[in-house]
Amino acid sequence: MGQSDEKKQRKKVPFFDSLQAKYAMSYLVIFAVVLVLLNTYPVLASQDLLFASKRDSLKSQTAVIASTLMELESLTEDQVVRVMNMLDDMGLKHILVTDPAGLVLYDSLTDDWEGKTPPEEKTEEQKYRYALYQEIVLALRGNDVAYSHYVNQVFVSTAACPIVYRGMIIGAVYALEVDEAQGALLQSLQQNLRTISLVIAVVILVMSGIFSKMLTARMAALLSAIRIVGEGEYGHRLQPAGRDELAQLAEEFNQLTDRLQTTEEVRRRFVSDASHELKTPLASIRLLADSILQNQQMDQETVRDFVSDIGTEAERLTRITEHLLALTRLDSLPAGKTVPVDVAEVTQRAVTMLQPVADAAGVTIQTEWKSGCIIRCTEDDLYQVAFNLIENAVKYNFSGGYVYVSVQKDGDQVLLEVSDTGVGIPEEDLPKVFNRFYRVDKARSRAAGGTGLGLSIVRDTVRRYDGWVTARRRNPEGSIFTVGFPREQPQDQEESI
Repeated sequence: MGQSDEKKQRKKVPFFDSLQAKYAMSYLVIFAVVLVLLNTYPVLASQDLLFASKRDSLKSQTAVIASTLMELESLTEDQVVRVMNMLDDMGLKHILVTDPAGLVLYDSLTDDWEGKTPPEEKTEEQKYRYALYQEIVLALRGNDVAYSHYVNQVFVSTAACPIVYRGMIIGAVYALEVDEAQGALLQSLQQNLRTISLVIAVVILVMSGIFSKMLTARMAALLSAIRIVGEGEYGHRLQPAGRDELAQLAEEFNQLTDRLQTTEEVRRRFVSDASHELKTPLASIRLLADSILQNQQMDQETVRDFVSDIGTEAERLTRITEHLLALTRLDSLPAGKTVPVDVAEVTQRAVTMLQPVADAAGVTIQTEWKSGCIIRCTEDDLYQVAFNLIENAVKYNFSGGYVYVSVQKDGDQVLLEVSDTGVGIPEEDLPKVFNRFYRVDKARSRAAGGTGLGLSIVRDTVRRYDGWVTARRRNPEGSIFTVGFPREQPQDQEESI
C-alpha cells in the first residue's frame, strides 16, 4: 500500500509544471498584453488628438491677434495696449506682444499693460523687459510654432507667430493656454479604462482557469487511462467527447486497447493451450516411465510396448515444439529473402514426400499443374504450406479416399487448392479451423498425431506474402482448402534477375 502511494506521488506532476498551469499562464500573458494595449493606446491616441486640436486652435488665435496688430505701421506700447484691450482674451492664460527685438509691449498677466500705471511712473525694469521664450525667438525668425504638453493632469499649450507688415517682421505674439477640463476628461478616461481592465482581468483569470481545466481534464483522463492499461486492465476504454484532435486521440487509444486486449487474449489462450498440449504427452511419458520402474515383474514384451508408447509421445512432443517454434518465428521474425518460386514445382516435392504416407493409409493423390504459376516468397515457406495442407488431407481421410491437389492461375493470382474425400469440417467450425490448437475432432486428431497448429502455420505464412487462405465443405463429403498468392509478373521476374 505504501509503495502504491509512493508511486502515485512520484507520478504526480507539480502544479506549475503541469499543462493546466502552462495553458492558464499562456492565456494570462496574452490577455495581459491586450490589457496593456487597452490602457495605453486609447490614452495615447486621445492625447495626440487633443495635442493636435490644441496646437491648431492656439495657432489660429495667435494668427487672429497678429492679423489685428499688423494693421499698425509700427508697434508702440500705447497702440498695442489699446488694441489688445479691445480684443477678447479668448480664454487664454497668458498673452505677450513683443517688438522685433523681443521687448515686451503687452503682457496680460500684469496691470502695467492695462493703462493703470502712467508711463512716466514705470520703472526701468518695467519699461525694458524682454521675452526670452523659445517660441518668441522662433516667431521673430518668421516661424509659426505651437507646442502642447500634458503635465499633472493638465493640458499646457503654447504658440507664437510673427507680426508681419509689408513683408517685414515688426513683432511677435505669444499665447499660453492651460486646459484643466480636458485634462480631467483624459484622467477620467484613464480611470475608466483601469476599472474596465480590472474587471476583465478578474473574468479572464476565472475563465482561463476553467478553460485550462476543461482542456487538461481530457488529457488527464487519457493519461490515467494509459496508466490503467499499462497495469494490465486492457478492457478500460475512454468516452471520446467532441470532434477535435483529443477526441481522435481517444478513439485511437480505444482502438489500440482493443488490439492489445485481443493480443493478450490470444497470448493467454495460446499459453493455456500450449501448456495443456505439452502437459498431455509429458504426463503420458511420466506415467509410462513410472509404470516400468515400479513394476519389476513386467515382461519384456510389455516393457517394449511401453517404451514404444514413450517414443510415440516423445515424437508428438517434438512436433508440438517444432510447430510452436515455427509460429514464434512467424510472429517475431521478418520474412526471409524472397525469390520467384514455381508453386507447382514446390507442391510436387511435397506430394512426393507424402506419397508413402498416402499409400500406407490407402489414399490416392491426384494432381493437376498449370505452367507459369510463379510467386515471390521463399521455397521453405511455400513447401511448409503445401506439406501441411496435403498432410492434413491424407491424415483425415478414409481408406480408399482421394486427395486432389491443383495449382493454377486466376488473373493476377496463383491458386493452390487441396481437397479431399475425408471426414470434412462442420459448417460452424469452418471459421475456427485456422485458430491455434483448434481441432474439430480432438480424439481423431490426437490419434492421427495432429497438434492443432498446422493450419495456423499455413494462415500466418500465407499472410506474410500478402496471400489468403479459405476453408469450405466439399460436396458430397470432405473439405477444400484454397490458398491464393499474388502472381509474379514476367517483367518483375526480369527485374529480379
